[in-house]
Amino acid sequence: MSQSNDPNNLNDQSSVDNQIDEPIKNPNEPHRPEKKERKLTALQSGLIGGAVAAVLISGVGYAVTTANDTDDQISTEEVQSIVDEAVSSAQADNTASSVQSTSLDVTTDVSETVANVQDSVVSVVNMTESVSTYDLFGFTSPTQEESTTESSELETSSEGSGVVYKVDGDTAYVVTNNHVIDGADAINIIMADGTQVEAEVVGSDPWTDLAVLEISSDVVTTVAEFGDSDSLKVGEPAIAIGSPLGSEYATTVTQGIISGLDRSVPVDIDGDGTSDWVANVIQTDAAINPGNSGGALLNAAGQVIGINSMKVSSDQVEGMGFAIPAGEVQTIIGELEANGEIVRPELGVSMVDLNRVSLDYQSQNLQLPDDVDGGVYIAEVSAGSAAEAAGLQADDVIVEFAGEAVTDSASLRQALYQQKSDASVEVSFYRNGELQTATVQLQPQNNSSATQ
Repeated sequence: MSQSNDPNNLNDQSSVDNQIDEPIKNPNEPHRPEKKERKLTALQSGLIGGAVAAVLISGVGYAVTTANDTDDQISTEEVQSIVDEAVSSAQADNTASSVQSTSLDVTTDVSETVANVQDSVVSVVNMTESVSTYDLFGFTSPTQEESTTESSELETSSEGSGVVYKVDGDTAYVVTNNHVIDGADAINIIMADGTQVEAEVVGSDPWTDLAVLEISSDVVTTVAEFGDSDSLKVGEPAIAIGSPLGSEYATTVTQGIISGLDRSVPVDIDGDGTSDWVANVIQTDAAINPGNSGGALLNAAGQVIGINSMKVSSDQVEGMGFAIPAGEVQTIIGELEANGEIVRPELGVSMVDLNRVSLDYQSQNLQLPDDVDGGVYIAEVSAGSAAEAAGLQADDVIVEFAGEAVTDSASLRQALYQQKSDASVEVSFYRNGELQTATVQLQPQNNSSATQ
């Protein structure tokens, strides 16, 4: 039988505000286009200078030789007109040459890289059933139940992106985000050439926001290669490919740089407005828009270094997109291929962030020291759980787990999910104001359980 307490103003979820400390640009500061200094090369200066000199010499010579003939004399205005025309022509020729050279450089650096991998990036269409009810006269609000008929059809609910990363015989594997396929009754894949094929879910994981799909390998022409996300450096090039706003804009390419590494971003898994998890991600300023989720983030060699997952959406912030590192992606999709799920350890408690427990309850019931301002309050201990076996009780407040400080539910999950499902770990907690320690033998997570 489980233990449970219900303190005043207590909710069952953590309350970390799902926000990021964002750099704020002063909205009152006017936009000032960056001034670019224009410099001419020595060759360009020589060409223009030669043209001007030639015009001046010929013009002056003509004026001198005709000085005694007032009817044929060239005016100063005509000389200036000839000079202006020559200079403009020389500048136009050199500008065209510069543009051509720049285009060649871009083709070498980006276009060829994209061409080698672009066909491995696909659109993922989340299809859900739409049920319509009609009476015998075709109305959708029948008055008599026996006179109604129902019809259902699949319609597009949402769209995202995915990456073909493996072919094994007749089967090809696609990685995408869990939130892209969540709630789908069917999933369609649209290849880069427009070919459509049905997909089956191999496995998915909401905590890392990854999912693996399988499709027929007959439609696959290109398979992406993973790169080493651990060796990335801030400032190196990054290329994002995906389907922003849906398959109409499939295989859209944007370019930027790696803006940051090992960023910790709070994530709301269950949609209640509070943080449930902290994702460690790559930050990039390559544009990542709705529909890009599940697409590829590439390095300059065309290798997948991350799976695009989310962005900061704010009027005050631009260029903050995030991708799941390739190293983590490969670990998760390997387990999803093998088991169809990620087996994680379970503690067996219903937990609440300490800052969501009323101050009166903390003072009267928990009797915590004044310097304790963070932790996880245990609202309930499940019968037969690892926590119960270790002696943990309702009203205990966990402040450390496996040597990691616990400040809220997200940090406890982070520390818990780093352990093996049968690991033994030390837990520090307060009970009746006293700090105590217990050893917990973790158990594999029961997916039907609401505890952690």
